[in-house]
Amino acid sequence: MISKVILTFTALLVAFSTMGQDGKIYTLEQCRSMAVENNKKMRAAHFQLKAARAAKKSADANAYPLFDASVMGIQLGKPIGGALNGAIPELMASGTLNASLPVYAGGKIQNGKAAARKVVEATEEQKNVTEADVLLQTEEGYWRIVQVREKIVLATRFKTMLEALRKDLENSFNAGLSYKNDLLQVQVNLNEANLNLEKAHDGLVLAKLNLAQIIGDPGNINFDVTESLSDNFLLPGKRAENATQNRPEIKALTKALEAEQLQQKILQGDRLPTVALAASGLASAGKSVNIKDGSNFMASYYSLASISIPVFDWGKKAGKVREQSYKIAAQQARLDETKELINIEVQGAYLQLKQSANQISYSELSLKQATENLKLAQDRLAAGTIVGKDVLEAQAIWQQAYSKLIDARIEYKVNKAVYEKSIGELAP
Repeated sequence: MISKVILTFTALLVAFSTMGQDGKIYTLEQCRSMAVENNKKMRAAHFQLKAARAAKKSADANAYPLFDASVMGIQLGKPIGGALNGAIPELMASGTLNASLPVYAGGKIQNGKAAARKVVEATEEQKNVTEADVLLQTEEGYWRIVQVREKIVLATRFKTMLEALRKDLENSFNAGLSYKNDLLQVQVNLNEANLNLEKAHDGLVLAKLNLAQIIGDPGNINFDVTESLSDNFLLPGKRAENATQNRPEIKALTKALEAEQLQQKILQGDRLPTVALAASGLASAGKSVNIKDGSNFMASYYSLASISIPVFDWGKKAGKVREQSYKIAAQQARLDETKELINIEVQGAYLQLKQSANQISYSELSLKQATENLKLAQDRLAAGTIVGKDVLEAQAIWQQAYSKLIDARIEYKVNKAVYEKSIGELAP
């Protein structure tokens, strides 16, 4: 019976290795790259970054001269048009061109440009935060497919064991060497195994749908994954020294704090004088539009310089500066708290990974012992020293130990990704 189980298991592995040949076969790295490129959260973060860059370009334009022009046509009816012996024209067109340049604005322009740049940098880091979250989702979604696929292999192998046991017990019952209740118990377990196998296949569909949505191909299940659980599951060295510096959340909060500090300088600039230059040119055309000499065209220009000095506003601008100082203090507190929480997160992630590695060792030992116990039970059944119920119990213990080993290995993979994210090393 053992040889039958091994042959069936081998055939099943071959079947799974060819699964997805009609569709696509994805590696973990391919899924990570697809998620970064196509995931809806990543697309939203990309557009937010484009918006921040557009705002920066608008802020940069404040340092350049502003030009605007206007054109106007006028038709005057009687008695105004043509009055004063034709000195007032009936038809006339005029246009103006204005140019203005801020010379000094209390540093608001330069600080505004710098603040916009910090917002872009903070948005870039926030995009990195989103990317790390999406990559972690990808890792977990990918390994859940492997987990369900391994459970299908296990369920099929367990079903094959039960079928082989049922055949042996049927032969024994027909020969009058065993009781019918053993045979009925095997049939009950076999029915449950068939149901569990169906549930596992449904679980594979859901796992594929989940990963497909993450990588930007929603609704697709016509693919397979290449990774397996044959790796070494060794605990990596602890490398959390620069976790807070590597995390994009810290970088984003730092840039946001710097932007708030620049915003305070902008508000302080509102309390300083503003110097600006402006020049305008105008021209008009129409019959006898130039009253002085009766010609049909007139042009002129004017220029001006202005100085605006804040004198008294009942403390409104000073209050804005104080308000901003409190916002800066609040942002600094958020930054400090986030650093503390990240340190706790890193420690927790490493401990969880350590537990996963230990769980794999214990599960491997349990499976080895359960396999030996099953072999002994099968030998004793063949020798007639135990009944079928004892073999069923040994098979159930083996199946449970195997299932726990699969779960432990998957949790290790997921927890490893969680730990890499916690120290800022989860990247494409």
